[in-house]
Amino acid sequence: MLKITSKQLEVTAPIRERIESRFNKLSRHDVQLINPHVIITEEKPGFKIEASVGIPNGELFAQAKHDNLYAAITAMGQKLEKQLNRLTHKPEAQRFASIAHSEDAVNVEDDYEEEDAA
Repeated sequence: MLKITSKQLEVTAPIRERIESRFNKLSRHDVQLINPHVIITEEKPGFKIEASVGIPNGELFAQAKHDNLYAAITAMGQKLEKQLNRLTHKPEAQRFASIAHSEDAVNVEDDYEEEDAA
């Protein structure tokens, strides 16, 4: 259940829908979102929106400021999606790095064998 909090302004249906649509994009990653909480603050030059979401292997946090509330919501959603994408693809990146590193080690050993033979 998504929790949206705001002290300065009323959370209307369009605001709630925009935030829920951003979180629906996060659910595409097949990761369980635990206690998502969004805080909307109205500041003098614009709006600040913060979101914290628990996931099974950590927590995501994003904050965005903009003059337009909907632009701030979009920016916050993009930041969360980037973090989640990085976390879900991290094992693949580590595997690739270790494979590339082991191939370099094999190539270095081959160079030494050729020098010894000469």
